[in-house]
Amino acid sequence: MPADADARARAIAWMFAASNTVEPPILDLVTARIFEADKPWSEARLPLVKDRVRARLDSLAARLGDADWLDGAFSAGDLMMVSVLLRLRRSGLLDEYPGLAAYVARGEARPAYKRAFAAQLAVNAPKAG
Repeated sequence: MPADADARARAIAWMFAASNTVEPPILDLVTARIFEADKPWSEARLPLVKDRVRARLDSLAARLGDADWLDGAFSAGDLMMVSVLLRLRRSGLLDEYPGLAAYVARGEARPAYKRAFAAQLAVNAPKAG
């Protein structure tokens, strides 16, 4: 988290944006592709769900522009956003946004991301016993 109070507030805002604005349509896509794939209406619904994801990605790509990070320096907001966007990797939608795909790759390469991901895996690992 940034030391500056304003930058810290913006990082927190980006964390909320990742989990409450960008992630919901992505999770809807996951649901549609995995849990609703056998439904008779699934094929007709999928393009609508993908369009909702693209609408979020359009806005995010426009905001990021040519910048490396969402708010100047890498922050916890980027950590969260990269984690959310990774859910799109298998869908192919992220590939439609080269700037966002490069952003995700930059984020994954960061030592802070690697530490956070390793810590998450450690928390979720089954306990020996």
